[in-house]
Amino acid sequence: AERPVSAPPSAASPWALLARLVRPQGRRGELTAEVLTDFPERFHQRRRLYLIPPERVGTRPREVELENFWFLRSRIILKFQGIDSINEAEAIRGYTVAIPAEERAPLEPGSVYADELIGCHVIDLSHDSLDIGEVVDLDRGSSSSTELLVVHRRGRRGPDREVLIPLAKEYLVHMDPEHRRVEMR
Repeated sequence: AERPVSAPPSAASPWALLARLVRPQGRRGELTAEVLTDFPERFHQRRRLYLIPPERVGTRPREVELENFWFLRSRIILKFQGIDSINEAEAIRGYTVAIPAEERAPLEPGSVYADELIGCHVIDLSHDSLDIGEVVDLDRGSSSSTELLVVHRRGRRGPDREVLIPLAKEYLVHMDPEHRRVEMR
């Protein structure tokens, strides 16, 4: 059954993003998905999920029930109740799988959710608190185990560009999503 849910995701989103549906997998409506959560094992505890369309403006998330899932290499295969064919799976390709933010896993003190860093400014304390730029995305697909912050850096003398900064403990000083700051050295 579908139920409308209030707001689409944004930088201050009421949603915790779990996976992005990449393509149909098999003939019974299964989909291959890119994992967006640091807690993929928690799919065992979740049956009610929401599908957020890629064209978020003017659309509402769709409630679905997770029927089954399994891991395949670095991806996850998801099977939703009522999605039973390749065509039905194809219709939700590119959607994001989410849960309400208040339902996400509790964190250890001093930790933050990676998606809370989007919209924060990276401040380099080793260069007189230089504002490197705004975090616009996270790169989880790199070959290293360290996540990379995708930072939009405004060009002072040249064009704007994106830089990748490792979110490594060795560089990190303080994360403060409430004040939109990630302090690093």
